[in-house]
Amino acid sequence: MTDASQPARTLKDIARLAGVSPGTVSRALAGKSVVNAETRARIEALAAEHNFQINQMARRLRAQRTGVIGVAIPLGHERRQRLSDPFFMALLGHLADELAARDHDVMLSRIIPDDDDWLSRITRSGMVDGVLLIGQSDQLAVIDAVAETYLPLVVWGSTLPGQHHCAVGVDNRLGGRMAGEHLIATGRRRIAFMGEIRTLELAQRHAGLCDAMADAGLKPPQQLDVALAPELMPDQIAANLARLQGEGQAIDGIVAASDMIALATMAELSASGRSVPGDVAVTGFDDLPLAERAIPRLTTIRQDLEAGAKAMVAALFERIEGRAAPGLEMPPGLILRDSA
Repeated sequence: MTDASQPARTLKDIARLAGVSPGTVSRALAGKSVVNAETRARIEALAAEHNFQINQMARRLRAQRTGVIGVAIPLGHERRQRLSDPFFMALLGHLADELAARDHDVMLSRIIPDDDDWLSRITRSGMVDGVLLIGQSDQLAVIDAVAETYLPLVVWGSTLPGQHHCAVGVDNRLGGRMAGEHLIATGRRRIAFMGEIRTLELAQRHAGLCDAMADAGLKPPQQLDVALAPELMPDQIAANLARLQGEGQAIDGIVAASDMIALATMAELSASGRSVPGDVAVTGFDDLPLAERAIPRLTTIRQDLEAGAKAMVAALFERIEGRAAPGLEMPPGLILRDSA
């Protein structure tokens, strides 16, 4: 050991042995680029030799930071939806990667809103440096109210005129229009929208389909409610399809509100003896990895979740530093495969 009589237990001890200031030791062990490589290497070697580690909790207390970001998924619109939903898992994975790269931990919450204070309880808890929300659910008013006084809050979702909260997401209305225009261009005329429209994102996708059909001189699409809970989705889709068939309302195209709804719809169509896309063309929305592996492979509207996660985290850390970073509306993309 460099000084066998006195093992280094504090920053000052390491600084004394290295011949530098305690601040230089702190910056070197935090990986700051302001410390030159030779000095950093000497400090790291001394720290390893003395089995020295910085007390991260003390450092964060001094900086008034927790090193934790709250990630919450509000489910006011569908209380039975699960965290294991593939869309949630995909976006959450990208967010966690970005936060880990910034040396922050994640505190994950599934929120069933029973009152209007659920978000305030998170922001006032003192447990997080900022909050990321995956989805707006039916909680726009609550989110906007908190955003008026709490800056480090970024939401995956849509942006409306006059909105206070910072949102990152895709242009959902354009995505719905693109799906509709593609089906119409392939000769489909009797098109349904499979999915509920109680959330802003899904309502905008439905509105985009309505725009495309109106522009083509077609009647508005049938709108078919479907729960997002996986244990309910197949039966509700089957009931919707059976009802339309029983009423003599034959459809030749379906714009699904999400990839998961689209995949379940294709399964139910196949079970009832109808082919995709021969009898009914189907499009999804999200472009999850499952879309590429489906049989037939799913034509869908792509949301770039990786880019969205990067934008959310970048905006959040700007806001943690007190800068009002703007939101971002990303363009959707039509991914052509076999189902439409």
